[in-house]
Amino acid sequence: MTALKPLLITSGEPAGVGPEICATIAAGSLANTLNRPLVFLGDQRLLEERAQLTGASPGWKVIQDASQANSAGNYLIDIALQYPSRVGKPDTKNARYVLDLLDLACDECLTGVAAGIVTAPIQKSVISPLVPHFQGHTEYLAERCGQPGEVVMMLAGGGLKVALATTHVPLSDVPKVLNQVDLERTLRILLDALRKYWGRSAPHVLVTGLNPHAGESGTMGDEEIRIITPVLARLQAEGHLVSGPYPADTLFQPRFLKNADAVLAMYHDQGLPVLKYASFGEGVNISLGLPILRTSVDHGTALDLAGTGKANTGSLVSAIECAHQMDKHSRS
Repeated sequence: MTALKPLLITSGEPAGVGPEICATIAAGSLANTLNRPLVFLGDQRLLEERAQLTGASPGWKVIQDASQANSAGNYLIDIALQYPSRVGKPDTKNARYVLDLLDLACDECLTGVAAGIVTAPIQKSVISPLVPHFQGHTEYLAERCGQPGEVVMMLAGGGLKVALATTHVPLSDVPKVLNQVDLERTLRILLDALRKYWGRSAPHVLVTGLNPHAGESGTMGDEEIRIITPVLARLQAEGHLVSGPYPADTLFQPRFLKNADAVLAMYHDQGLPVLKYASFGEGVNISLGLPILRTSVDHGTALDLAGTGKANTGSLVSAIECAHQMDKHSRS
């Protein structure tokens, strides 16, 4: 028996690498190393067929719901595909299946049966016809939990933690959606998460500017003056360690980062290229601000690698280990 609740791992897009990296991990000893139940969600036949393609032999016990996973080990909740899946060939007919995996995992966490969700990658183009304007796991889970607009996307890896003030929006829209209210909420969520999940009693966050040279005193844009600096001043007045805004092109240096717990970047491709350069294949995508714990891989469905046996499990393993440690910190 273990006192630790299970982590639920959704196998993601059935045509991608998700099923096989899940099966490969279930063939190993990670669950016993963590002394925690790992419950994989997906079509049993699909996952085992992909396991055969890659030479993995998953050792899992098939269960009906996560409450039956009461000891360390690998488990599987069998959720049937709605349409046959071919390696590397996503089909919109399986959009509902992909969302069913997420919905079940989310509900099991909301009811307290499971400790958190770890997600394998999904194909947004498959789901968009079913869910118009679908943006990804982060936004979908926020809606499912009844907290739209209150979730922060952060990636961790290579010794860095980089959170985002805006997520999956076109670059041309970033200046339009950036505002003081949302930025302050994002920073408060990030600071709370660093305390709760990483045990930082006085977390220090470095904040980038939006424009080149952080606007250079307004000559290259005034978002730093109008939006970012006033928010930082309010939080600093409350005693929070938030610094900036800094030029993003010079911020990511050891001499700046060594005393910081995280960086908040203003948009997706401002902060994440640096982190992914430092840790791609081992990084973790983390959703902060949800009432549930959720981590994910740092890569996509890799359709070209599906079924070849060349897909790397590193990021999914890191995501599982990260969720495990976050859960333990939150209860200590």
